[in-house]
Amino acid sequence: MGTMRMLKGPTKKSADTGQRKRPVNLTLSETLLKQARDMTDNLSGVVEQLLADFVARERRAKLVRSETAEKTVALCSKTTIAA
Repeated sequence: MGTMRMLKGPTKKSADTGQRKRPVNLTLSETLLKQARDMTDNLSGVVEQLLADFVARERRAKLVRSETAEKTVALCSKTTIAA
């Protein structure tokens, strides 16, 4: 997987979300990058959507893990009290 580094410099506002955008450097496979560029004229938009999907998926997974841990602790507490 590539690395990502934030660049200092001007930011742009996204037309879609109204949120500011910042230029970044990514280190990616040349082959993969060429294939992706052959498939889209808006690589930044594709990457941004994929990153947004990843963040949402990871947040949901973290919430599920947290809820599972809380239920486990509650169940263990009930079992300990009953014993």
